[in-house]
Amino acid sequence: MDLDKIPAWILDLEPEDAGFLKNFVLKSGSLKEIAKLYSVSYPTVRLRLDKLIQKIELSDQKEEEPFSAFIKGLAVDARIDLETAKLILDRYQQEEHRRPSNITPLKQDRR
Repeated sequence: MDLDKIPAWILDLEPEDAGFLKNFVLKSGSLKEIAKLYSVSYPTVRLRLDKLIQKIELSDQKEEEPFSAFIKGLAVDARIDLETAKLILDRYQQEEHRRPSNITPLKQDRR
């Protein structure tokens, strides 16, 4: 498969997430079997799967709004807390609404 045909969400996966996804598929999606494989509890596997789902969803949104997807990704990875992420995103939204969108750049005179 050509690299340009691989979906962006797959390329955005961390190696450990890709490994988890591979094992998930190989175990036919059985969270119970994944829990045995990783020697963790079922709720731990469920949480990991939920985070992986969020990362994939964020990756799909990245093209539309890269900054927001980046901040949400930091929150999903617990690198910043949820409240901080919300504050940053709210402020970003406010600034985006203030920015005039109908102004076109001036053309330079080429004399």
